[in-house]
Amino acid sequence: MKTEEIRQLFERFELAAKEIESIECWSAREMQVLLGYSKWENFEKVIQKAKEACINAGGEINNHFPDVRKTIPMPKGAEKEIIDVALTRYACYLVAQNGDSRKPEIAFAQNYFAVQTRRAEIIEQRLLEYERVKAREKLSQTEKQLSGILYERGVDSQGFAVIRSKGDQALFRLSTPQLKQKMGVPDSRPVADFLPTISIKAKDLAAEMTGLNVQTKDLKGQNPIEKEHIDNSAAVRKMLVERGIYPEQLPAADDIKKIQRKLDTDDKNVLKEVRKVNKKKN
Repeated sequence: MKTEEIRQLFERFELAAKEIESIECWSAREMQVLLGYSKWENFEKVIQKAKEACINAGGEINNHFPDVRKTIPMPKGAEKEIIDVALTRYACYLVAQNGDSRKPEIAFAQNYFAVQTRRAEIIEQRLLEYERVKAREKLSQTEKQLSGILYERGVDSQGFAVIRSKGDQALFRLSTPQLKQKMGVPDSRPVADFLPTISIKAKDLAAEMTGLNVQTKDLKGQNPIEKEHIDNSAAVRKMLVERGIYPEQLPAADDIKKIQRKLDTDDKNVLKEVRKVNKKKN
């Protein structure tokens, strides 16, 4: 396909997009024309194949192919209501995959929606990674604050490490060495760097509770504070287990430092692209 033809198709696909309840959709009737189908009956067969593919992939038909009605103009100012289907971006991708690839419009759509769908997946993955990094940073801040509180109450850094370890054992029902071995964490690294987001947040909540209660109850010395942190960690575990979540059974996540480096690299690449664009403009 020529560059100009690709540009025109891109603009047509972009302009055809609508928002229904804040979800980007395309009218199946409009897609019929965009994809080079002259008869609705033929295009309906493609939609049906796309629905079957959606079901096979574990998707919900009603979420991606909801039936709607559309009003079209008729001669002498009259109007007629016809059946239509609102296609999500994912639905359009499946329709394109099941269309006649000999049509240049279908070939374009297959690539257009594949790239766009993949872009959405990349954004979603990045958001999940960003949330985990921020959760880890928050845990570090909470533990630093807790360490300061405990130091004022007669607990040194070694005592704080013991308290934190006892809390982890109450939360995960495994000692720190056992947890590290189970998750494949290097001896020199903290367990939290390899925990999934929910486990990081669980540790953070327990530490927040301990910091608050130590001050509220005016606890002093390692023993009472250690018991407080164990109780809080056990309480957080109980809440998770009641919802069917067993922290020790969750798989290890990627090294948080590796994720942070990846996010930093992505940010630098974006800045480079912005600078290139600005340079061209100037």
